Amino acid sequence: MLSRLMSTSIRSLDRECNCTVRLLDDSEYTCSIQRDAKGQYLFDLLCHHLNLLEKDYFGIRYVDPDKQRHWLEFSKSIAKQIKSQPPFIMCLRVKFYPPDPAELKEEITRYHVFLQVKRDLYHGRLLCKTSDAALLAAYILQAEIGDYDVGKHPEGYSSKFQFFPKHSEKLERRIADIHKTELIGQSPETSELNFLQKAQMLETYGVDPHPCKDVSGNPAFLAFTPFGFTVLQGNRRLHFLKWEEVTKLKFEAKTFHIYANQTEDKKIILTYFAPTAEACKHLWKCGVENQAFFKLEKSSQVRTVSSSNLFFKGSRFRYSGKVAKEVMEQSAKIKRDPPEIHRAGMVPSRSCPSITHGPRLTSVPRTRRRAVHISIMEGLESLRDSAHSTPVRAVSHGESFMSSRGQMVDGSEASTSAVISDEAYCPSDSVLPTPVAEHGMEMPLARHSNVDDKDSDAATSKEGQAAECSSARRALRMVRSRPSPPSDIAELNKFILSVLRMFLVTVGLLFVLLLLLIMLTESDLDIAFLRDIRKTPEFQQFHFEYFCPLRRWFACKLRWMGGFLISK
Repeated sequence: MLSRLMSTSIRSLDRECNCTVRLLDDSEYTCSIQRDAKGQYLFDLLCHHLNLLEKDYFGIRYVDPDKQRHWLEFSKSIAKQIKSQPPFIMCLRVKFYPPDPAELKEEITRYHVFLQVKRDLYHGRLLCKTSDAALLAAYILQAEIGDYDVGKHPEGYSSKFQFFPKHSEKLERRIADIHKTELIGQSPETSELNFLQKAQMLETYGVDPHPCKDVSGNPAFLAFTPFGFTVLQGNRRLHFLKWEEVTKLKFEAKTFHIYANQTEDKKIILTYFAPTAEACKHLWKCGVENQAFFKLEKSSQVRTVSSSNLFFKGSRFRYSGKVAKEVMEQSAKIKRDPPEIHRAGMVPSRSCPSITHGPRLTSVPRTRRRAVHISIMEGLESLRDSAHSTPVRAVSHGESFMSSRGQMVDGSEASTSAVISDEAYCPSDSVLPTPVAEHGMEMPLARHSNVDDKDSDAATSKEGQAAECSSARRALRMVRSRPSPPSDIAELNKFILSVLRMFLVTVGLLFVLLLLLIMLTESDLDIAFLRDIRKTPEFQQFHFEYFCPLRRWFACKLRWMGGFLISK
């Protein structure tokens, strides 16, 4: 009996695994879950821990062993989605950015959105002009350290904080001036709301960029925002399509297509190429989810979509959550006292350092962070500074496809191809995915993007900094030049599976047609072509030697089963 209980407890332990989720304030939430637990269970645990009710804007992101990022699907098992071994490491992030953060019901939800947008600003995903950048940084200062105090904040105090990938002394002075003079008396809640309202007006608000290339080989970033689909190249937004205009999203291997109707007689198709087939599939699923969330009126309108026109080929996916309108209606029904918000301004950060002061400011010297950032930018210069636009194919009634380089057919794209920053759009955190381990050859890349070096010493010598920068460059070259036979094998396997699927479906259809033809010929239907078939010697032989004996056998078995059931 004791051995049975021990074996049962051991089996239950084997079915459990540890999960670590990195939150937006850079703290960690660790729990144990069953191996067959679904994503919804972990997400509900997180939201209960954070006291979040407006939770539909958030999601859990993880990285597979191939360094490809994914959103955790709540309707599926966690262990089946994450292909790495436990403990599982994931991140809580904003998945659907609210179109107007001021309309959020609860302050605690707005605070977590603020943490996400602040992270976007730090990693270069949220681009803005210098004047807007200074105001946004000043709002962050006011929210996290309060009013300017001569005794606590000496001259040059703003230079100790890292708001953006790159700083300048002029910008730092402007940030301090705004914080000293224009924001006195603002509470953290007011500063966070002002920050979000300012960020919301920027064209890259809510952008989670996916690196791609157009048909000419020019680097670009594709992104989905609360308002539609956008394409960024260099420091310009080249294309913007509202969700109402997007009719279909499709992908085949590494190729991604966007179909849109701008007017009744004008259709456009944009084509881009992702780095890998898995990245292209992730891009497609993100687009399907964002379009369903922001475009539809009810979740009952969500339909299963396919990546291909053929029902037996390609991937199928269905968004399983609520839509934006339903989330707002549900939020309006929340009636509880505002929960207490534990702001984490003093918590050291991995990927997006919160504003800290005192000894923690020097734990990672700012010059070293800049050196690592510069080395990363040198390794990613192939994804920067492009002045070419994506070729667009236009379709008119009665006309064939026409290629257009540089702008749309009617020239309407010129108005949206506006400069959004003085810097080329190169978000390091999106190009370099979150690492799944704290070691390995690619760790120098990850230090800037998601995990800061917690064991850094303020007294690191210049020789050590130079050695780290050179090792980062070498790792970048090795990663970029390393062949990827596993991806080629995966593509070959997918092609073989596609051919087998097509073969099996064809055989199945032929079998069904054969059965239908036999039923018609053996029926009493008096049709000319059926009479001709019945008169052939082959049919006569099949009828008397195979069909009649088989029919008698089935009739005998059915009579036996009927008598057996009646006797029972």
